[in-house]
Amino acid sequence: MSPVEVAEIGRTAIWVLLKTAAPVMIIALGVGLTISLLQALTQIQEMTLAFVPKILAIFIALLILAPFMMGQLTGLMDQVAARIVALGAG
Repeated sequence: MSPVEVAEIGRTAIWVLLKTAAPVMIIALGVGLTISLLQALTQIQEMTLAFVPKILAIFIALLILAPFMMGQLTGLMDQVAARIVALGAG
């Protein structure tokens, strides 16, 4: 396997990682921003108010997005496995 192919696999893996993690991170950012705005407007500075909704939102997002995430990771693994098989056959 040439260095170009290895770099391409690495680049593809990074893109899959970003596509897989970005939706959950964006949801966590949105919930955190909303809670921070709510705390600033009401002057409620309770620490658990920031963590509990964010944890619940991330958990729900992971449940909803699990098929998409598994599809992305399975697709990457199929590509890598196909390249390994082609390398052994060639």
